[in-house]
Amino acid sequence: MKVLISDHPEMLMPDHELETATLKAGLGDDLQVDVLAYTEDMPKEVLYDAVKDADALLTGFLTCDEALMSHAPKLKVISINSTGYNLVDLNAATARGIGVCPVGEYCTWDVSEGAIAYMYALNKNMKAYMYDLERNRKWDYLAAPITPRIEDQTLGIAGFGKIGKCTARKAKGLVKRILVVRDPCCTQEDYDAAGVTPVEPEELFRESDVIVNHMNLTDENYHYFDARAFSMMERHPILINLGRGQHINEDALIEALENGTVRAFGADVLYGDPPVLENHPLLDRPNVIVTPHTTWYSTTAIETLERISSQNIVYFLTGQKDKVFKLVNEV
Repeated sequence: MKVLISDHPEMLMPDHELETATLKAGLGDDLQVDVLAYTEDMPKEVLYDAVKDADALLTGFLTCDEALMSHAPKLKVISINSTGYNLVDLNAATARGIGVCPVGEYCTWDVSEGAIAYMYALNKNMKAYMYDLERNRKWDYLAAPITPRIEDQTLGIAGFGKIGKCTARKAKGLVKRILVVRDPCCTQEDYDAAGVTPVEPEELFRESDVIVNHMNLTDENYHYFDARAFSMMERHPILINLGRGQHINEDALIEALENGTVRAFGADVLYGDPPVLENHPLLDRPNVIVTPHTTWYSTTAIETLERISSQNIVYFLTGQKDKVFKLVNEV
């Protein structure tokens, strides 16, 4: 039996000791565990050759399409060491009887912590002051515009799942009020318990001083933040994207930043993961902070992620599907 661990080099775990130990503890010491650092400029045949005899694939950001699956006749399960699985062709996987298992939760606390960090850093113009100090050697508090206190501002949250709720709990004593986009999966009791007000997207755009995106990516919310959305943002908010890069129309965002509709932008994700950074129009701006998909990154989250994604493979391959943390297709 063979498990292939493969991803873009910058997305692979620093080491694979915990993953390997967990896999072998559940599947036997004779299990073959191969690791492939794959880049998009490599021939596809390199990946196809590595996966051709694999029973399981553990990845986070490889495109798992029909072509890849057709080269993996033994493949039974794709374990995603991420909460998102938009890079997997679910229809193709289901048709071939391949289970798709993302990690349902491992970094809720970490990502919501990142949301609060972004909110304060952008409101306090940290990057603008750092630029002025380090590039211009100037000591000038007027180098950036004055801003209101966070406690006087309204926070809007798009995506009121586990991470959105955790962000709301953290922010409850920090901001004036919290609006959330109404979610059909939530009840009024959920909103009351969290101390938030559910509204339609248009009202959230119009009344928020800070907007945080925690949504999962779907066909329905692709380019959720577009020119129309930005045109409604009367309070010139800070926008923080901790969902997926495709949630935002970047051309429209750049225009909104340049005309002041959006006063600052923070992102842990951009188009592509990893994105093409050379000459990227969102970089080198004093009111934009971008991190390389790191808000989840902590010692606790890493250990949890590696353990659950490996256990999902063990449970699936040993016929214990009921123990898989999250199985998103019917196989």
